[in-house]
Amino acid sequence: MTAVIGFMQGRLCDRVDGKIQAFPWADWEKEFPAAQALGIPAMEWTLDRDRLFENPLMTEVGRARIAELSRQHRVKVTSLTGDLFMQAPFWKAEGAARAKLLTELDQLIDACARAGIGFIVVPLVDAGGMADKAQEDLVVAELTARADMLRARGVKIVFECDYPPAQLAAFIARLPADVFGINYDIGNSASLGYDSAEEIAAYGDRILNVHIKDRVLGGTTVPLGTGNATLAETLGRIVRSGYRGIYILQTARAAENNHAEVLRKYRDMSAGWIAEAGG
Repeated sequence: MTAVIGFMQGRLCDRVDGKIQAFPWADWEKEFPAAQALGIPAMEWTLDRDRLFENPLMTEVGRARIAELSRQHRVKVTSLTGDLFMQAPFWKAEGAARAKLLTELDQLIDACARAGIGFIVVPLVDAGGMADKAQEDLVVAELTARADMLRARGVKIVFECDYPPAQLAAFIARLPADVFGINYDIGNSASLGYDSAEEIAAYGDRILNVHIKDRVLGGTTVPLGTGNATLAETLGRIVRSGYRGIYILQTARAAENNHAEVLRKYRDMSAGWIAEAGG
Protein backbone atom coordinates (compact mmCIF):
# COMPACT_ATOMS: atom_id res chain seq x y z
CA MET A 1 0.00 0.00 0.00
CA THR A 2 1.39 3.41 -0.99
CA ALA A 3 1.80 5.77 1.95
CA VAL A 4 -0.58 8.73 2.19
CA ILE A 5 1.21 12.07 2.52
CA GLY A 6 -0.81 15.13 3.51
CA PHE A 7 -0.01 18.69 4.49
CA MET A 8 -0.52 21.10 7.34
CA GLN A 9 -3.19 23.68 6.60
CA GLY A 10 -1.64 27.02 5.62
CA ARG A 11 1.37 25.58 3.80
CA LEU A 12 -0.24 26.27 0.41
CA CYS A 13 -0.92 29.97 0.98
CA ASP A 14 0.84 33.06 2.30
CA ARG A 15 1.74 33.36 5.99
CA VAL A 16 -0.69 34.95 8.42
CA ASP A 17 0.96 37.93 10.14
CA GLY A 18 4.38 36.45 9.43
CA LYS A 19 3.70 33.34 11.56
CA ILE A 20 4.98 29.95 10.47
CA GLN A 21 1.58 28.47 11.32
CA ALA A 22 -1.87 29.95 11.88
CA PHE A 23 -5.36 29.42 10.51
CA PRO A 24 -5.42 31.06 7.05
CA TRP A 25 -8.67 33.01 7.31
CA ALA A 26 -8.37 34.65 3.88
CA ASP A 27 -7.22 31.58 1.96
CA TRP A 28 -8.47 28.42 3.64
CA GLU A 29 -10.90 27.53 0.86
CA LYS A 30 -8.23 28.01 -1.84
CA GLU A 31 -6.02 25.31 -0.35
CA PHE A 32 -8.40 22.51 -1.38
CA PRO A 33 -8.00 23.04 -5.15
CA ALA A 34 -4.29 23.80 -4.64
CA ALA A 35 -3.82 20.46 -2.90
CA GLN A 36 -5.83 18.66 -5.56
CA ALA A 37 -3.60 20.14 -8.27
CA LEU A 38 -0.58 18.65 -6.48
CA GLY A 39 -2.24 15.28 -5.96
CA ILE A 40 -2.10 15.66 -2.17
CA PRO A 41 -5.21 13.96 -0.73
CA ALA A 42 -5.04 14.84 2.99
CA MET A 43 -4.94 17.96 5.14
CA GLU A 44 -4.38 18.57 8.85
CA TRP A 45 -6.56 21.46 10.06
CA THR A 46 -5.12 24.13 12.36
CA LEU A 47 -7.13 25.65 15.19
CA ASP A 48 -6.18 28.71 17.24
CA ARG A 49 -7.92 30.28 20.22
CA ASP A 50 -8.25 33.52 18.28
CA ARG A 51 -11.83 33.67 16.92
CA LEU A 52 -12.22 30.02 17.96
CA PHE A 53 -15.97 29.78 17.46
CA GLU A 54 -15.81 31.64 14.15
CA ASN A 55 -13.51 28.97 12.71
CA PRO A 56 -15.39 27.06 9.96
CA LEU A 57 -14.82 23.78 11.79
CA MET A 58 -16.75 25.07 14.80
CA THR A 59 -19.89 26.11 12.91
CA GLU A 60 -22.52 24.02 11.17
CA VAL A 61 -22.33 26.18 8.03
CA GLY A 62 -18.54 26.01 8.04
CA ARG A 63 -18.48 22.23 8.38
CA ALA A 64 -20.89 21.93 5.46
CA ARG A 65 -18.54 24.07 3.36
CA ILE A 66 -15.52 21.96 4.41
CA ALA A 67 -17.40 18.81 3.38
CA GLU A 68 -18.36 20.35 0.04
CA LEU A 69 -14.78 21.38 -0.74
CA SER A 70 -13.48 18.00 0.39
CA ARG A 71 -15.83 16.15 -1.94
CA GLN A 72 -15.26 18.51 -4.84
CA HIS A 73 -11.46 18.39 -4.68
CA ARG A 74 -10.94 14.92 -3.14
CA VAL A 75 -8.91 16.32 -0.24
CA LYS A 76 -9.90 14.89 3.16
CA VAL A 77 -9.30 16.65 6.46
CA THR A 78 -7.95 13.70 8.43
CA SER A 79 -6.57 15.37 11.55
CA LEU A 80 -6.44 18.63 13.49
CA THR A 81 -3.51 20.24 15.24
CA GLY A 82 -4.72 22.05 18.34
CA ASP A 83 -2.51 25.10 18.65
CA LEU A 84 -5.20 26.46 20.96
CA PHE A 85 -3.95 23.99 23.60
CA MET A 86 -0.52 25.64 23.60
CA GLN A 87 -2.11 29.08 23.67
CA ALA A 88 -4.29 28.19 26.67
CA PRO A 89 -3.52 24.77 28.23
CA PHE A 90 -6.28 23.58 30.56
CA TRP A 91 -3.63 21.79 32.65
CA LYS A 92 -2.12 25.18 33.58
CA ALA A 93 -5.44 26.84 34.44
CA GLU A 94 -7.53 26.66 37.60
CA GLY A 95 -11.12 26.98 38.69
CA ALA A 96 -13.58 28.57 36.28
CA ALA A 97 -10.87 29.18 33.69
CA ARG A 98 -10.03 25.47 33.55
CA ALA A 99 -13.70 24.50 33.40
CA LYS A 100 -14.20 26.83 30.42
CA LEU A 101 -11.23 25.34 28.56
CA LEU A 102 -12.47 21.81 29.20
CA THR A 103 -15.90 22.74 27.86
CA GLU A 104 -14.18 24.02 24.73
CA LEU A 105 -12.33 20.69 24.46
CA ASP A 106 -15.65 18.85 24.56
CA GLN A 107 -17.05 21.15 21.87
CA LEU A 108 -13.97 20.53 19.73
CA ILE A 109 -14.31 16.75 20.03
CA ASP A 110 -17.93 17.04 18.92
CA ALA A 111 -17.02 19.35 16.00
CA CYS A 112 -14.31 16.96 14.80
CA ALA A 113 -16.72 14.03 14.97
CA ARG A 114 -19.29 15.95 12.93
CA ALA A 115 -16.61 16.85 10.36
CA GLY A 116 -15.26 13.31 10.12
CA ILE A 117 -11.85 14.27 11.54
CA GLY A 118 -10.31 11.24 13.21
CA PHE A 119 -7.36 12.67 15.14
CA ILE A 120 -6.89 15.69 17.42
CA VAL A 121 -3.22 16.56 18.00
CA VAL A 122 -2.69 17.95 21.52
CA PRO A 123 0.77 19.63 21.68
CA LEU A 124 2.43 19.10 25.05
CA VAL A 125 5.38 21.22 23.96
CA ASP A 126 6.67 24.79 24.33
CA ALA A 127 4.05 26.84 26.22
CA GLY A 128 1.92 23.70 26.43
CA GLY A 129 4.58 21.48 27.97
CA MET A 130 3.69 19.69 31.21
CA ALA A 131 5.81 21.33 33.89
CA ASP A 132 5.43 18.73 36.66
CA LYS A 133 3.75 15.52 37.77
CA ALA A 134 0.65 17.39 38.94
CA GLN A 135 0.03 18.76 35.45
CA GLU A 136 0.60 15.32 33.92
CA ASP A 137 -1.85 13.79 36.39
CA LEU A 138 -4.43 16.42 35.44
CA VAL A 139 -4.03 15.72 31.72
CA VAL A 140 -4.42 11.98 32.33
CA ALA A 141 -7.43 12.39 34.60
CA GLU A 142 -9.38 14.81 32.40
CA LEU A 143 -8.72 12.96 29.17
CA THR A 144 -9.37 9.50 30.62
CA ALA A 145 -12.74 10.88 31.74
CA ARG A 146 -13.45 11.60 28.06
CA ALA A 147 -12.46 8.18 26.72
CA ASP A 148 -16.05 6.99 26.31
CA MET A 149 -16.97 10.24 24.54
CA LEU A 150 -14.07 9.77 22.13
CA ARG A 151 -15.07 6.17 21.43
CA ALA A 152 -18.68 7.12 20.79
CA ARG A 153 -17.67 9.88 18.39
CA GLY A 154 -14.93 7.99 16.56
CA VAL A 155 -12.20 10.49 17.48
CA LYS A 156 -8.72 9.81 18.90
CA ILE A 157 -6.36 12.18 20.71
CA VAL A 158 -2.68 12.04 19.83
CA PHE A 159 -0.01 13.84 21.83
CA GLU A 160 2.99 15.73 20.55
CA CYS A 161 5.25 15.77 23.62
CA ASP A 162 8.73 16.95 24.58
CA TYR A 163 9.31 14.12 27.07
CA PRO A 164 12.36 11.89 26.45
CA PRO A 165 11.53 8.40 25.13
CA ALA A 166 11.16 6.39 28.35
CA GLN A 167 9.15 9.12 30.07
CA LEU A 168 6.84 9.51 27.07
CA ALA A 169 6.32 5.75 26.91
CA ALA A 170 5.37 5.75 30.59
CA PHE A 171 2.98 8.68 30.07
CA ILE A 172 1.12 7.21 27.11
CA ALA A 173 0.87 3.85 28.91
CA ARG A 174 -1.38 5.60 31.45
CA LEU A 175 -4.03 6.24 28.78
CA PRO A 176 -6.28 3.73 26.93
CA ALA A 177 -4.61 2.63 23.70
CA ASP A 178 -7.82 2.51 21.67
CA VAL A 179 -8.38 6.29 21.78
CA PHE A 180 -5.02 7.84 22.74
CA GLY A 181 -1.68 7.74 20.97
CA ILE A 182 1.41 9.66 19.91
CA ASN A 183 1.87 12.22 17.17
CA TYR A 184 5.51 11.67 16.24
CA ASP A 185 7.16 14.89 15.06
CA ILE A 186 10.50 14.20 13.38
CA GLY A 187 11.71 17.79 13.54
CA ASN A 188 10.84 18.33 17.18
CA SER A 189 12.70 15.18 18.17
CA ALA A 190 15.76 16.33 16.20
CA SER A 191 15.65 19.74 17.88
CA LEU A 192 15.56 18.06 21.29
CA GLY A 193 18.47 15.79 20.40
CA TYR A 194 16.50 12.56 20.79
CA ASP A 195 17.50 9.31 19.06
CA SER A 196 14.67 8.15 16.80
CA ALA A 197 15.70 4.51 17.18
CA GLU A 198 15.29 4.79 20.95
CA GLU A 199 11.99 6.67 20.60
CA ILE A 200 10.38 4.22 18.21
CA ALA A 201 11.58 1.25 20.24
CA ALA A 202 9.98 2.82 23.33
CA TYR A 203 6.54 3.71 21.97
CA GLY A 204 6.39 2.95 18.23
CA ASP A 205 3.22 0.89 18.65
CA ARG A 206 1.41 3.99 19.98
CA ILE A 207 2.27 6.28 17.03
CA LEU A 208 -0.95 7.19 15.19
CA ASN A 209 0.06 10.33 13.26
CA VAL A 210 3.40 11.61 11.94
CA HIS A 211 4.62 15.14 11.24
CA ILE A 212 7.47 15.45 8.75
CA LYS A 213 9.72 18.43 9.29
CA ASP A 214 13.39 19.27 9.87
CA ARG A 215 14.88 21.37 12.67
CA VAL A 216 18.34 22.25 13.86
CA LEU A 217 19.48 21.02 17.26
CA GLY A 218 18.00 23.40 19.82
CA GLY A 219 16.60 25.57 17.05
CA THR A 220 13.91 26.26 14.52
CA THR A 221 12.33 24.63 11.47
CA VAL A 222 14.51 24.57 8.34
CA PRO A 223 14.06 23.14 4.80
CA LEU A 224 13.98 19.35 4.66
CA GLY A 225 17.46 17.86 4.59
CA THR A 226 19.24 20.94 6.00
CA GLY A 227 18.77 20.37 9.73
CA ASN A 228 19.61 17.71 12.30
CA ALA A 229 16.77 15.31 11.53
CA THR A 230 17.88 11.97 10.11
CA LEU A 231 14.86 11.93 7.83
CA ALA A 232 15.50 8.84 5.68
CA GLU A 233 16.60 6.74 8.64
CA THR A 234 13.76 7.90 10.89
CA LEU A 235 11.06 7.39 8.27
CA GLY A 236 12.52 3.95 7.62
CA ARG A 237 12.24 3.09 11.30
CA ILE A 238 8.64 4.33 11.40
CA VAL A 239 7.71 2.20 8.38
CA ARG A 240 9.44 -0.89 9.79
CA SER A 241 7.65 -0.40 13.13
CA GLY A 242 4.43 -1.24 11.28
CA TYR A 243 3.06 2.31 10.98
CA ARG A 244 0.42 2.57 8.26
CA GLY A 245 -1.05 5.96 9.06
CA ILE A 246 -0.80 9.35 7.34
CA TYR A 247 2.33 11.50 7.10
CA ILE A 248 1.70 15.25 7.40
CA LEU A 249 4.14 17.76 5.89
CA GLN A 250 4.64 20.41 8.59
CA THR A 251 7.64 21.71 6.73
CA ALA A 252 9.51 25.03 6.53
CA ARG A 253 7.66 27.82 4.75
CA ALA A 254 8.51 28.77 1.19
CA ALA A 255 10.96 31.70 1.19
CA GLU A 256 9.69 33.19 -2.09
CA ASN A 257 5.99 32.37 -1.62
CA ASN A 258 6.31 29.57 -4.19
CA HIS A 259 4.20 27.43 -1.90
CA ALA A 260 3.07 24.71 -4.33
CA GLU A 261 6.53 24.21 -5.80
CA VAL A 262 8.16 23.83 -2.39
CA LEU A 263 5.47 21.53 -1.00
CA ARG A 264 5.67 19.33 -4.11
CA LYS A 265 9.43 19.05 -3.59
CA TYR A 266 9.03 18.07 0.06
CA ARG A 267 6.25 15.59 -0.80
CA ASP A 268 8.44 13.91 -3.40
CA MET A 269 11.45 13.77 -1.06
CA SER A 270 9.35 12.22 1.70
CA ALA A 271 7.62 9.77 -0.62
CA GLY A 272 11.03 8.58 -1.83
CA TRP A 273 12.32 7.97 1.69
CA ILE A 274 9.14 6.13 2.71
CA ALA A 275 9.14 3.99 -0.45
CA GLU A 276 12.78 3.04 0.07
CA ALA A 277 11.77 1.66 3.47
CA GLY A 278 8.96 -0.36 1.96
CA GLY A 279 6.13 1.96 3.01
